[in-house]
Amino acid sequence: MQLTLNIFCCLLSGFLCVNVATEKSFLKIKDNRSLPLVINTWSFTEANSAAWHVLNQKPSGNALDALVEGCATCERLQCDGTVGYGGSPDENGETTLDAMIMDGSNMNIGAVAGLRQIKDAINVARHVLEHTKHTLLVGDAASNFAEMMGFQRESLTTNKSIDILEAWRNNNCQPNYWLKVYPEPTERCGPYRPISLANSELRNYLSRYEYQIGRYNHDTIGMIVVGPGGQIYAGTSTNGATHKIPGRVGDSPIPGAGAYADNEVGAAVATGDGDIMMRFLPALVAVEGLRAGRTPTEAAEVSMQRIVRHYRDFSGALVVVDRFGNYGAACVGMEKFPYSVVNGDATQKTRVEYTYCKRAMYL
Repeated sequence: MQLTLNIFCCLLSGFLCVNVATEKSFLKIKDNRSLPLVINTWSFTEANSAAWHVLNQKPSGNALDALVEGCATCERLQCDGTVGYGGSPDENGETTLDAMIMDGSNMNIGAVAGLRQIKDAINVARHVLEHTKHTLLVGDAASNFAEMMGFQRESLTTNKSIDILEAWRNNNCQPNYWLKVYPEPTERCGPYRPISLANSELRNYLSRYEYQIGRYNHDTIGMIVVGPGGQIYAGTSTNGATHKIPGRVGDSPIPGAGAYADNEVGAAVATGDGDIMMRFLPALVAVEGLRAGRTPTEAAEVSMQRIVRHYRDFSGALVVVDRFGNYGAACVGMEKFPYSVVNGDATQKTRVEYTYCKRAMYL
């Protein structure tokens, strides 16, 4: 009986020790937190500041309103030509938009993809979130939904997007995203027809899939807002890849690929080569890394490593935030990756921070 009691006491003591250690660890992280917080990919400081302003409005400011206003600001400003109307025309010269919002409290999502003739992609995504039981609406049907919700159809084409299309066609439609077709896509424009290639020939075609991803090419605004009470929203908005094949959708509106949020642990947003990133769900992988005990930077790095093991010429980045407001980032295929962040009390201002990345470190 005494032996049993001693064992029980030891077990109880060990349990208490574990819990004390866990509590100390929790307090250590908690003491380091700085909430509320707004963070987003790239040096889109106007978007960050707009979200921060809404978040700090009293008494009505909230994380969802802040996220939507931040991404909408980028859409209106056509951030770097990669967000909003008039950028990244497809092969037919049309700009289409993708956007997503994820609510970390209940895992609900509203998203649109291939949205045509509607400028306010992130607001349409919010209407999907709040007024439907669906997750994702696409194409012209998504535009019809937007009209029912009160949005107006209008052309997303600008003189700049027309110039981009004409220059591309004058350059024999280079670069493009076609493989195993004729006429030879590295030399001529389409229309194309499929051909069958031997494996050795196919490898030569696959080598064409090396595109340099950066601020002005093939990126997204991904934003995370953590309210003072710990409510987390993550969102994205983009006009996709320039010269994409019509109908193409990248990672931005795909849950777990472009963004992911969970109030229990944190959130992540991605930017880069969406055709590759959506195959690995890097935002989800990063959030699950937080759940496993990794720091935000470690979670981002591990997620990037999984991609580079298969695509060594991949370019992209992740921004990750835990629920306490600790944040980090990782990137690959670029020299450095900027992101915009502001946190703490309402007097704080948006700043741009950088993470430096070398492809070799992931190989």
